[in-house]
Amino acid sequence: MYPTDPTQHVSHETIYTAIYAQPRGELRRQLIACLRHGHNTRMSRTRGTDRRGQIPDMVSIHVRPPEIEDRLLPGHWEGDFVKGAGNQSSVGVLVERTSRLVLLAKMDDATAASALAGFSAKLNSIPEPLRQSFTYDQGKELTRHQELAAATGVRVYFCDPHSPWQRGTCEKHQRLAAIILAQRNRPLGLTHRTNSMLSPTA
Repeated sequence: MYPTDPTQHVSHETIYTAIYAQPRGELRRQLIACLRHGHNTRMSRTRGTDRRGQIPDMVSIHVRPPEIEDRLLPGHWEGDFVKGAGNQSSVGVLVERTSRLVLLAKMDDATAASALAGFSAKLNSIPEPLRQSFTYDQGKELTRHQELAAATGVRVYFCDPHSPWQRGTCEKHQRLAAIILAQRNRPLGLTHRTNSMLSPTA
């Protein structure tokens, strides 16, 4: 209602909190039905065990050049994992920060070896001028980040622990990828149609 007045804006967390604070009844059900996930109760945003200190020689997002943060030039990517049931299958999600182009990398499992192979193959399929950096969370699947950098020529940066907003572009599309893949009611994997649904995107 007030697109040009920042003082009238609220965050998505405020909206979610207000909806789930509603007493049980028809209004609450209608509001929850409008949400993307539609859970009856608010789901925890925690990510389980603290994984800090498990990845050697990480380069912090805080030393990332300003042009990456400002999205001035293409070629800077954010990454994440979508894991299947029991971690038996995984898909890597890559989002280019300037164009919001989304690419998916099929992987055999959630191991560091699969992440190295999957992300390397997908990044190397991108023209060299358009693969400059790769920002990730501190998931242990990227333990072999130095090998990834050597194989692809990208600079790898790591977010602070429990800070998904530092990869906000990828965080949004990772959730969409998980929803689409789950709705297809099949083992986690890729098809041409699934890839076309996600790439490119606004």
